[in-house]
Amino acid sequence: MMNRWMSVVRQSPNGVDAWRAARLSRLKARRKLWLEVHGWLGLILGFCLAIFGITGSVLVFYEETDDWLNPGVIALANLVEGQEHFRPVDDIVEAARSVMPDRAQIGSIIYPRHDRRAYQFFYRVVTDNESTPELRHVFVNPYTAEVTGTRAVIERGRWLPDGFVPFMFQLHFALLAGNTGAVVVGIMGVISIISVLTGLIVWWPLTGKWRRALTIKRAASPERLNHDVHQTFGFYTALIMLAVLLSGVYMNLPDHFKVPVKLLSPNSRSFTDNPQSSPAAGRSPIGLDRALASVRRSYPEGRVNWLRLPEGETGVYTISIRDVPGLSRFWSERRLTVDQYSGAILTVHDPDTRTAAGDTFLDWMWPLHSGKVFGWPGRILIFVTGLACPVLYVTGVVRWLQKRRAKRSKKPPRPAGWGEARNRITGRSN
Repeated sequence: MMNRWMSVVRQSPNGVDAWRAARLSRLKARRKLWLEVHGWLGLILGFCLAIFGITGSVLVFYEETDDWLNPGVIALANLVEGQEHFRPVDDIVEAARSVMPDRAQIGSIIYPRHDRRAYQFFYRVVTDNESTPELRHVFVNPYTAEVTGTRAVIERGRWLPDGFVPFMFQLHFALLAGNTGAVVVGIMGVISIISVLTGLIVWWPLTGKWRRALTIKRAASPERLNHDVHQTFGFYTALIMLAVLLSGVYMNLPDHFKVPVKLLSPNSRSFTDNPQSSPAAGRSPIGLDRALASVRRSYPEGRVNWLRLPEGETGVYTISIRDVPGLSRFWSERRLTVDQYSGAILTVHDPDTRTAAGDTFLDWMWPLHSGKVFGWPGRILIFVTGLACPVLYVTGVVRWLQKRRAKRSKKPPRPAGWGEARNRITGRSN
């Protein structure tokens, strides 16, 4: 094929122009195919992507929103003196357990991120139908160890969760459809990544008119304005959109997502570490307070972020510490596991102890998705990108309708005598 075109170039004084014109024609034909793919993917998934974008923008500030909407339950209004006056964590755990049924299991505990916030417990309540357990939140005052409130996130017989923030999370994560919805949303995320990539292919200026591809024309016609808005919003948010979609797929389909990561980075500690406690006769669990004290003796810097209790006899305490000075300028988290009987620190997972690229890749998924990896600028970028999703959907639909009307207006004229033939067939008179 290349030899044939080079022959044309040699034989014709305008061979170079002819070759460029032919190449451009091929690229435009290929671009038209990708435009069709991009258009149909947008029409099929665009509405759901708009929902994910809006809810994601809201959830960028979910902690602040939850505090604001739940005074006295999550945000404490009474005068406080600091975390040194917190009740023992074991007392806090016992208070939360006192309002939960016997079959309830603690998933994780969110430590107060400031002096005026309650502990937040995530409980999994096993029901008769074990495939769909109930999920509930319990809030406990850190100074008095009193339960300030509870709410149902997933409960049998109820379609909507309690509270605005849980509603946003369930809509964003699973379209309010439970585990099945989470899988569907994950698959939508994969297809949406393809949609963004095809959009970049369609956006690429084949004629080199980069300014037109990167800006919105002033005083443009409505059709051109709609096209430019769709194009520029899509381009300037594409990189962040891809990161958010990829991390979202990981959170919805973690087992499937980890398969290629494990193939590419089999030595990652995420796949090789399996810390376990060592039970022995006569020893009983030390309790969360002593486990936390053991960690803080070795790692006093930073703030406690979340805690997780052991599951079973060989389970371990897991403690996350955030904002560790000098650890990382982007996402400074250190996760430690502690033997539930001896208090010995079994593993330390932080940016300094990562052994493979797979660890770094997986550790960045949640910080990228939430925008917290870059602090407030990152959260604002995620917020803006989420709001771009409904803009892209609306302008995409408008663009599709414009093209549809244009095609209809370009229908060939009816042949002479068509009306007379129609009247004879239908029995109509002029």
